[in-house]
Amino acid sequence: MSARTKARKRALDILFQADVRGEELPIMLATEAKRAASEPDRQASWLYARDIVDGVIDNRDAIDEQITTFAKDWSLQRMPAVDRALLRIGTWEILYNDEVPTAVAIDEAVELAKEFSTDDSGSFVHGVLARIARSS
Repeated sequence: MSARTKARKRALDILFQADVRGEELPIMLATEAKRAASEPDRQASWLYARDIVDGVIDNRDAIDEQITTFAKDWSLQRMPAVDRALLRIGTWEILYNDEVPTAVAIDEAVELAKEFSTDDSGSFVHGVLARIARSS
């Protein structure tokens, strides 16, 4: 598994936990930073995970607007928390990270959805991210 794939999983964990616990993302990020400092062997994945979460924090309103616009008939609150987090990660990578090809951002989010969410989540995440990518 690549360092970026591991980083996406770490970012997913942070976004999901903050969402489910109702905690602020910066607080969850700071907690994870303390843990990462004690695990130097995971440093490579931590750096990109932090970039993702910082990007979601900095662009949250625009990201959520894109998701809401292209998630036909689904409000953010109605989505499973895992899907919501993955869509935020994928949308940030598509719109704000030129280093990641759009197809990679979509594929990675879909694979994580298949692994951690519902049976229908992979196709749902793919559809929303593909529409966002086409509009950008």
